[in-house]
Amino acid sequence: MSTSSSPVYLVGVDVGTGSARAALVTGKGEVLQTCVKPIQTWNTQPNYYEQSSDDIWSAVCECVKNVTSGYAKEQIKGIGFDATCSLVVLDGQMQPLTVCPSSKDNQRNVILWMDHRAEEEARFINATHHQMLNYVGGSISLEMEVPKLLWLKRNMHDAVWTKVGAFYDLPDYLTFRATGADCRSICSAVCKWNYDAEDRCWSEDFLQTIGLVDDLRVDSWRLIGTHVANPGAPIDGGLSRQAAQELGLNPGTAVASSMIDAHAGALALLGCEGPPGRAGDGSGLTSKMAIICGTSSCHMSLTKRPVLAPGIWGPYKHAIIPDLYLNEAGQSATGVLIDYMLQTHPCYDQLLKEHGGSNGKIYAFLNTFLDELAKKQGESSVHRLTIDLHVWPDFHGNRSPLADPNLKGMISGLTMTKDVQNLALIYLALMQALAYGTRHILQVLEASGREPITSILLCGGLSKNSLFVQTHADICSVPVLLPSEPEAVLLGSAMMGAYAAGLYDSLELAASGMGGSAVVVKPDLRDSTRDYHERKYRVFQRMYLDQRGYERIMKG
Repeated sequence: MSTSSSPVYLVGVDVGTGSARAALVTGKGEVLQTCVKPIQTWNTQPNYYEQSSDDIWSAVCECVKNVTSGYAKEQIKGIGFDATCSLVVLDGQMQPLTVCPSSKDNQRNVILWMDHRAEEEARFINATHHQMLNYVGGSISLEMEVPKLLWLKRNMHDAVWTKVGAFYDLPDYLTFRATGADCRSICSAVCKWNYDAEDRCWSEDFLQTIGLVDDLRVDSWRLIGTHVANPGAPIDGGLSRQAAQELGLNPGTAVASSMIDAHAGALALLGCEGPPGRAGDGSGLTSKMAIICGTSSCHMSLTKRPVLAPGIWGPYKHAIIPDLYLNEAGQSATGVLIDYMLQTHPCYDQLLKEHGGSNGKIYAFLNTFLDELAKKQGESSVHRLTIDLHVWPDFHGNRSPLADPNLKGMISGLTMTKDVQNLALIYLALMQALAYGTRHILQVLEASGREPITSILLCGGLSKNSLFVQTHADICSVPVLLPSEPEAVLLGSAMMGAYAAGLYDSLELAASGMGGSAVVVKPDLRDSTRDYHERKYRVFQRMYLDQRGYERIMKG
């Protein structure tokens, strides 16, 4: 890292599902200021979720101005952007163009990542069995961008398709707004757009097979990206004059090529080290799994050689660190599912009234309640309380490793009881189910040739829930590391800004230089605990087979 007499700062920007955030970060990775602003989502019919790129940019500008207020502009050396993998549609004048079939409101120009309108298009693409699908676990997700492009061509051809000036992944749209330069990140391109990272080009054969090549290859692929850069690479010219004025920064401030939000979090997590000398601290980028757990969860790990695992996205070359391969798995509903289970229970209003009016306080109460219940019942582990209660957690479909958006949630062991104990037990069984889902992902990766994961790093809202953390450690039988800096996603974006500004010679060095340390949560490796989870995991797997069996019976 370069040194100078005056302090230097970076800005990290993160656009999540419901808000835009910014952080002011030192060159050593200390987060000094953060700011959050909500962003609007339209959900006027089932499975359709839309946002506004102008609304998002406005929220970003507010946040950046807020965190940099009172600091000298010349000390802010770089800015990095991450965002959800949502699809931004612009017209020929690079202005918003509607993606809503029931409205002509051009402000609704973003198809949110969790939008599931492109189910038929994803099924059509998967039926081709094209070799490019091997890099998305053999099955493209309807949450990715190419099915959404095909949906727009089929369903909004005259209103949208013939008028498009550019399609952007949201992280790349933010760098476009910041610089005016049409630079795409290979992170988004390879992970969400089926870009060929091995040959660093768009796959004409794949796009030909699905009927998009003639539309997209015009003017050297101008609509989806002519120039594709590694994450963190500096974008020529830095901040434009207009963007600098909107953000309250100096023109020319270094701007990094972007990342998807979860990937920025993974960068920060994978750069984090456990306490020195602690067994199982998982040193080394390729021995760890990073889980970014919020509304949904993303499971990320890097390898030196490509690992092709069914139902798991990747191997994505260069997606986070140049020349390393990323495998990306995920669960479509985690935090949002826990909230749903809580809010639909008959005693929710009572708990809300008694415990401070926030879900976080209710979760803290439930965790304590379960510990006391286990002691009262003489159980050696809180997990044994759910011996006859089991959950299959795919209420919003399965992203990995089954790659089936049509799977449904299941609960076995329900009674007519509606008291706090009943809710606490359902909550515990769901926590276990989410951790069994992570174990399932680890199992498939190892069966596909990946070396075993020796530690898991967590960030996001659920990492603040002690039961979620300990349950993952116990069920996956590995230590869980909690970084001392909880704002991993914002920190990852700041790391990109630091590399773009030349403070570090590589993104990997920026990650290790700014990643900080972590607290280690050890797993309960007692034979009795492991045997219990082994049996519950068998029930977990059986529930999936049972659901498939019900489908076969009903289809006749």
